[in-house]
Amino acid sequence: MSNTPASGLTETSTGRSLAYLIVAGIAWGTAGAAASLVFSASDMGPLALSFWRCVGGLVLLLGALALRRGPRSTTVEPRGRRLVRVLGTGVGLAVFQSAYFAAVDLTGLAVGTVVTLGAGPVLIAVGARLTMGERIGAGGAAAVAGALAGLAVLVLGGGQAEVRPLGVLLAVVSAAGYAAITLLTRWLGRDGGGADALSTTTWAFAVGAVGLLPMAATEGLLPGTDAPARILLLLVYVAAVPTALAYALYFAGAAVVRAATVSVIMLLEPVSAALIAVTLLGERLTAATIVGTLLLLTAVTGLAFAEARSAAAARRRPGEPVALRG
Repeated sequence: MSNTPASGLTETSTGRSLAYLIVAGIAWGTAGAAASLVFSASDMGPLALSFWRCVGGLVLLLGALALRRGPRSTTVEPRGRRLVRVLGTGVGLAVFQSAYFAAVDLTGLAVGTVVTLGAGPVLIAVGARLTMGERIGAGGAAAVAGALAGLAVLVLGGGQAEVRPLGVLLAVVSAAGYAAITLLTRWLGRDGGGADALSTTTWAFAVGAVGLLPMAATEGLLPGTDAPARILLLLVYVAAVPTALAYALYFAGAAVVRAATVSVIMLLEPVSAALIAVTLLGERLTAATIVGTLLLLTAVTGLAFAEARSAAAARRRPGEPVALRG
């Protein structure tokens, strides 16, 4: 999600904000690696892992809200609209996280992360066109075509690699959850109304935890493992670093840096995940996997720059709202 920069309402320097975003992107890239380690050392499933991530993230983000300093949004959002925002974001987060962890379990960290983060912007662009009439443009259309080509190469060219169609499908489902959150945020913000992004995300984690609890309980909340201390440390890490810390840094940085720049910096997430997968987890990347990955990342970059041009054109037309990428 993105926040609209408010001139004069932040003292955070652009350089520091860029650093926040870089750390957030890298931290998010480690979530799947931690999940892989949990799956390899226990029988915990993706729904249970997602549940505990929501619970841990909720506790830590509540602490961050209590300790937060500095100005906050003065916009008072109507109760019904805020309820829609929190519930929609909570359901989207639950789908996004659970399907992502399942994809990592099935098809590996590198492919699962690249497909999720590569398909997300494409689904956002198409969804914004279908639901809100946002123009994709020639550059955006080319980027969408490039992303689809990248997905095709990953699925059809995997050969004997760890690329599994079901895992790729789950990654696309994860991307759809992420896209739904972003589109909901855009739709609610069309009239210029805003919300406290950190507060919204905190309560969205509460919604996600409640929604996931029955399914996670069926899957097994407490994993069977020979290394309980290791699993506990990994769960604490997932809740603290790629969840609470990463979200807090992301919101602080995204409030200052342009949305298109944020989109490009966030490519650090799939890149860092791929590096961890190859260097630490021993995953193999075939030529088809590398080509598909490059096509997806190039497509995301193209979409970011296409959006930057659209935003610049909109700013030249006074009175027309600018939708920022999630």
